Amino acid sequence: MENTRDSAIDKERISGRRVLLGVSGGIAAYKACELARGLVKEGVLVDVVMTENAARFVSPVTFSSLTGREVHTAMFAGDGALPRYRHLDLARETELAVIAPATANVLGKLANGVADDLLSTTVLALKCPLIICPAMNTRMWTNPVVERNVRELKGFGYHFVDPAEGELACGEVGAGRLAPVDDILFRTLELLSQSQDLDGFNILITAGATREALDPVRFISNPATGKMGFALAEAARLRGAKVALISGPTSLVPPTGVRFHRVTTAVEMMEAVERSYGDCHIFVSAAAVSDFTPVRKSEDKIKKAGSELQVELKSTPDILHLVSERKGRRIHVGFALETRDLERNAQGKLEEKDLDLIVANDPNVEGAGFAVDTNVVTMIDRGGTVERYPKLAKRTLAYLIIDRVVDIIKERIKEARSPLKPHEIIEGADDTKPADDK
Repeated sequence: MENTRDSAIDKERISGRRVLLGVSGGIAAYKACELARGLVKEGVLVDVVMTENAARFVSPVTFSSLTGREVHTAMFAGDGALPRYRHLDLARETELAVIAPATANVLGKLANGVADDLLSTTVLALKCPLIICPAMNTRMWTNPVVERNVRELKGFGYHFVDPAEGELACGEVGAGRLAPVDDILFRTLELLSQSQDLDGFNILITAGATREALDPVRFISNPATGKMGFALAEAARLRGAKVALISGPTSLVPPTGVRFHRVTTAVEMMEAVERSYGDCHIFVSAAAVSDFTPVRKSEDKIKKAGSELQVELKSTPDILHLVSERKGRRIHVGFALETRDLERNAQGKLEEKDLDLIVANDPNVEGAGFAVDTNVVTMIDRGGTVERYPKLAKRTLAYLIIDRVVDIIKERIKEARSPLKPHEIIEGADDTKPADDK
């Protein structure tokens, strides 16, 4: 696990970077000390901003000792003066901000633009990515108001490391405890290390399940939620790509800065792909498209008239096969869900669909099924290289998959020995422009 995580982080890009660590007033504040120490160990310059209540749990001197830097706790100096617009200075110098722990109070402030202390005021002035790490009692975490605030903040483009489940400080058991510090540290270093090596590239990604209607209230589908595709869209955008994301029905919030297209059926997804495919350089087919659709859809709800119902089905469009005919020099990435002969079947699909990389998984393996935050995958490229990964978060896998795409681009550039720009080497074969994105 550690080696796999390390492979997703470019440590040369981390040393000397400026991170703002916001600490709010919860019992988990003491864990922020470990996070600060981990960041410093990686060569990161850490500026700590503590709320008044956070200082009741952990002394500012502790953070100052760990970081070797001044700890900021108040908007005003002791004489009431506002020294050098401290919140603006911090916001200008910060390259990435993390709030750990983030209490329900802090979530409410940030979601509603309240700025009544140094931390909330500084966050409003930030222009860099922000990671929010909530920690609170389960009753508070599941409160509809808190859930609404989290949705709002995710919609603003803030990153989250959601709380873990377990025994809480109050003695109750449930979701709400601060995520493991190692997970927060990894996410922070991961975002810090992202380069812009996909600048100039257009990436088209499909995600989620499609639905094929039987009647106005029933449909054929599968349990895919779109988590993998959405994570890939976020990873690609952070690397500088222009991303178009086409998704079936989902409750997920699209990543900020991504062109988002919502569809329902396989035919609608095919049509959306055709509209956006013309100017894409990289196509990632992560959607779980329904393979069959009813020959006839009933205009009215089908009544239960007996013990059996026969439904005639026909095949839906094979999106990967259809676009492979227009592939040109594009890079195509596909996914394969197999319940037996995983690698052999995945290799066959890679060759049949003219893919450059395929990501395969078996839903029967623990941690690799639908509607979960993890996966266990095997990646196979066109050259036959097979890479097997343990159970990892889908967000982590997304970065590893994008890393493999970047590796393929680098190989193409090396082979081309051309003065063309990288994205020009990967240009597609047709000049069709997307009808709804121009």
